[in-house]
Amino acid sequence: MTVTLHVCITCRAGQTLGEGETTPGKRLHGAMLEAGVPEGVNVVPVECLSACSQGCSVALSAPGRWSYVYGRLSDANAQDVLAGAAAYAAAPDGLVPWRSRPEIFRKQSLARIPPIAVVPEAAE
Repeated sequence: MTVTLHVCITCRAGQTLGEGETTPGKRLHGAMLEAGVPEGVNVVPVECLSACSQGCSVALSAPGRWSYVYGRLSDANAQDVLAGAAAYAAAPDGLVPWRSRPEIFRKQSLARIPPIAVVPEAAE
């Protein structure tokens, strides 16, 4: 199954940027693409994940699985984020055992969101 790794590219990570400077979020996104995205992971840049006070942030999601938001990241964490996303893609329900997660996924989790329940349509 393909999972989606959303990367906030507008994140400034609390920095004041000069004219034309690349945001830390865009640098994180670029570092991930440069590192090589694992099979089964689709990296999608997004405008904002509303975790502005938590540095650069990413979100992992897939249909029928728990979703996760991670923060306090930088481009130096790109390979660990991709390793975590690959582990998430390999887990049938998206629940990666604690010890199998990269350290940043154990310590820098901002949110864990349950799968969206499918509500059966009412009979007409």
